Amino acid sequence: PEGDFCPICTLPIPLPMGEHSGTNVCCMKRVCDGCILAAKKRGMFECPFCRTPMPDNDADELAMIKARVKKKDPEAIYNLGRQYWNGMLGLQKDTRMAVKLWEEAAEFGTIDALFNLGLMYFEGMEVQQDKEKGIQLWKKAAMQGHVESRHSLGANEVNNANYDRAVKHLLISANIGYENSLTVIKLMFTRGLATKEQYCEALKGYQNALEESKSHDRDEAKRHGNWENF
Repeated sequence: PEGDFCPICTLPIPLPMGEHSGTNVCCMKRVCDGCILAAKKRGMFECPFCRTPMPDNDADELAMIKARVKKKDPEAIYNLGRQYWNGMLGLQKDTRMAVKLWEEAAEFGTIDALFNLGLMYFEGMEVQQDKEKGIQLWKKAAMQGHVESRHSLGANEVNNANYDRAVKHLLISANIGYENSLTVIKLMFTRGLATKEQYCEALKGYQNALEESKSHDRDEAKRHGNWENF
């Protein structure tokens, strides 16, 4: 998916993306830590993508999100749902509003919203439990490249003892660079539920994904720690 790549350096963002990038509410673009650091080293402290000044406080940040929601920006709708779910940016926690916003974002094709809704239905969180509906939502997101949805499908097949199906799902997500999937395949291999060839394929794919996401700026950013402290 487009959102898995930094819009500036165009490299894939390492997983989990939230630990290696930041989403700017002005344009809803997720920029990798390396490009954030590179911009700040050049004296650019506004959004490195669209050059909009960063919000000074929660109220300004919320206003930026709502402005994009009014324009029917799917990522902004999803983001606002997250704020309601967590009770952030001065908003009172409202899970029903979060679900409503994620359902709207999902209609626009936001795969993170599809994953969250799938998890809620699968686990029965704030909605009537419907595991099959949750699985269908994950399948829809996975078909569009959502790695956590693909992993969740694999994990569900493990729990159902459908090990061949499980490995097929988990190989896809491991090859994208999802460490949890590699860990599950390794565990399956040690228990005789996956072959050595399958584990080696997953390990090689995972390592290749890591290599493809590396850059000098990202390595330097990792040494600095939290991007907000660059």
